[in-house]
Amino acid sequence: MDPLAIRFLVSLLASSAIAARSFRRRSVDLSGVLVGIPVMVIHMTAGYRFAALLLVFFFTSSKLTRVGEERKRAIDVEFKEGGQRNWVQVLANSGIATVLVVIVAFLTGGQDRCLDTKESNYVTGLIGGIIGHYACCNGDTWSSELGILSRGQPRLITNFKKVRKGTNGAVTVDGFLAAAAAGFVIGLTFVLVGFLTSECAPKIARRQLLVVPIAAAAGLCGSLIDSLLGATLQFSGYCTLRKKVVANPGPTVSKISGRNILDNHGVNVVSVLLTTLLTAIACLYIF
Repeated sequence: MDPLAIRFLVSLLASSAIAARSFRRRSVDLSGVLVGIPVMVIHMTAGYRFAALLLVFFFTSSKLTRVGEERKRAIDVEFKEGGQRNWVQVLANSGIATVLVVIVAFLTGGQDRCLDTKESNYVTGLIGGIIGHYACCNGDTWSSELGILSRGQPRLITNFKKVRKGTNGAVTVDGFLAAAAAGFVIGLTFVLVGFLTSECAPKIARRQLLVVPIAAAAGLCGSLIDSLLGATLQFSGYCTLRKKVVANPGPTVSKISGRNILDNHGVNVVSVLLTTLLTAIACLYIF
């Protein structure tokens, strides 16, 4: 049987099993499962290293979502037990990468490649973008899930004034450290899996280690961009009736910051897109 066909069958079985488990644990809802399975199949079929990035992001983010659930329930107006990501959230966190993965698979025939502009500028830039994409998504999720549990009061990134927890664009030192660590994990995953799935000249293989600090920087950069967008283009207000920070204006809501232009999904997509582009450009210069 053709190796690509075998990889497709393996990916279909693995994706279905992961989706079923995640649905039982309420990490995704039914719409998230229906979109998530094709996304995982595409990643796994295109290359196991791409699948590893997606799965590390998904599993670590789902795990951290469950940390401190009771405290998050009291703060987050949109809190859902287990996360229960829907199809919009799945696409916001994987849509751009999925397109890039398909293009890379078409250019390489499904063969794993190292980052090396001497071999291909296009493939290097695209893979760099995929790394940046998941570093950003992981960084944003880790910083949000852990930052909201920080003992210190967060500050708005635009003026550094103290604001309530749950305010869009509010940052903490813990959140920044979590974002960098999340990117580091994505970079480390790419490098370690690559040692098993790719064949490069020794000099090129050693240079792949630079992906780890690049991904850590991308995780931090993505979190910064997300916070800046959240503080300026996403509304935050305090509802005196619900006693929580909310994302929509209303008669019982006092404005804290931002304009009501983007919602949380829009902020995520823009920050992911910008981080993807910046990381792709960085990889073209570095590799």
